[in-house]
Amino acid sequence: MINGDGARLGMEAARRLAQNGCCEIAPGLTDEEFDRIERTYGFEFADDHRAFLAAGLPLNVPFEPEEGVSYAWERPWPDWRSGDPGAIRERLEWPVEGVLFDVEHNTVWHDTWGDRPAGRDEALETARLKLAQAPRLVPVYGHRFLPAGRGTVGHPVLSIVQTDIIYYGMDLVDYIHQEFGGPGMDRTDQRWNPRATVAFWRDFL
Repeated sequence: MINGDGARLGMEAARRLAQNGCCEIAPGLTDEEFDRIERTYGFEFADDHRAFLAAGLPLNVPFEPEEGVSYAWERPWPDWRSGDPGAIRERLEWPVEGVLFDVEHNTVWHDTWGDRPAGRDEALETARLKLAQAPRLVPVYGHRFLPAGRGTVGHPVLSIVQTDIIYYGMDLVDYIHQEFGGPGMDRTDQRWNPRATVAFWRDFL
């Protein structure tokens, strides 16, 4: 059961995406499909994310990488209905693998993990164990993520590349404006003031 705020935010985000006309939208995911996805991949969608996907499943379109970015997503929208399970698991692991890359190559170490082991392999193993306890993040589009969690709503959308993590929307509705255009608030507006909601990941913002 989706709470009222989750349904409102998710449906409004879906409505704005459809109005934008940036991609085709298939019929939304059914309750049975949500159950299969959450059981298969071991997480639960936040209420607004679930309502967004229930209103319509965005289909993939050609994607241009951002200026100065060396990677691109051939299929930026996760294909929750019929996508390759291995590819979806890779998307779900993107945030964790990015932190591990920075642990190995850029001396990143989170304060709550205690003293960093001297050896690289030991440091990576410790970091992997700690990251297994961090809140799960779920891909929305490309490297934009929302926290998982049934009964939660209104999280800012995060853009994640290794430990370079920034806000990309105050919530899912604002995110659609920031990513695809249409009516909304510019990020230079003083009222644009996202609030960190998810433990661990907010420490990199």
